[in-house]
Amino acid sequence: MRVFRHTSATGDDRGAVVVVGNFDGVHLGHQAVLEAARRDADASKRPLAVLTFEPHPRSVFQPGAPPFRLTPFRGKARALESFGIDLLFTLHFDLDFAKKSAEEFVAEALVAGLGASQVVVGYDFVFGNKRRGTPALLKTEGAKHGFGVHVVAPVAQAGGTVYSSTQIREDLVDGNPRAAAALLGRPWEIEGRVETGAKLGRTIGFPTANVMLADYLRPAPGVYAVRAAVDEPVPRWFDGAANLGFRPTVGGTDLRLEAHLFDFDGDLYGKHLRVRFIERLRPEQRFDGLDALKAQIAVDCAKAREILL
Repeated sequence: MRVFRHTSATGDDRGAVVVVGNFDGVHLGHQAVLEAARRDADASKRPLAVLTFEPHPRSVFQPGAPPFRLTPFRGKARALESFGIDLLFTLHFDLDFAKKSAEEFVAEALVAGLGASQVVVGYDFVFGNKRRGTPALLKTEGAKHGFGVHVVAPVAQAGGTVYSSTQIREDLVDGNPRAAAALLGRPWEIEGRVETGAKLGRTIGFPTANVMLADYLRPAPGVYAVRAAVDEPVPRWFDGAANLGFRPTVGGTDLRLEAHLFDFDGDLYGKHLRVRFIERLRPEQRFDGLDALKAQIAVDCAKAREILL
């Protein structure tokens, strides 16, 4: 997959089947849109492209709101690549861009920029100033400019729950990563560079890798069974247990993710780590000293091993 920070397609990259959306989470609903687009691209023997926006529009319109991202750009790009996307175009979203009308976006990005042969969107996709752009308007513009439009209907779980990023966020905030994974089609994960911490875990026999949360959604604090990968050219996965919280036993004040990897022997400082949340074991709590904390961590790790078998 080739990645572009613009929409100036040239040569054989023009005329692609273009999927448009934010794709935060790249959940099963998004995947249905991508799969429909892949079928269209294969049938027309065209390249398959995704056009997305960074930063997420919500962070531009609500800069003071709490972090909410399920998949910042790196994770989103990796997930999209796994679906066989040929081209990923990323438009910079800011307040000036938000002023463009839906018709201007179509003419500038989809027609002049990409020369799209077909545009694929989900049923609830909206775009342009004041969200005036709808699938119906996109079809009208497609007829005007000569590209096809495929609107993919909503898909839902067997119980009727429609796949949505909003529901995934609610599940994670409620401390239910398994429910979130059922909508994502994979465990939700946080990734980032391993930072140097206080190295307290080493002193009690449970060294941890500290990963900053950055723009990620804040799930329910607590202890989780996790799977973590050192994201090298070939990721190496390890079972583990992680604490997401403020570390009240040692007087912590900031929210941190601290992951203990089972059976790992090596130095993680400075490496890129991916931590997948499998199941919440318990809420975070304050203990009366390090001995009590160490005993509880041992219990947590044993329970996590059972879950991750």
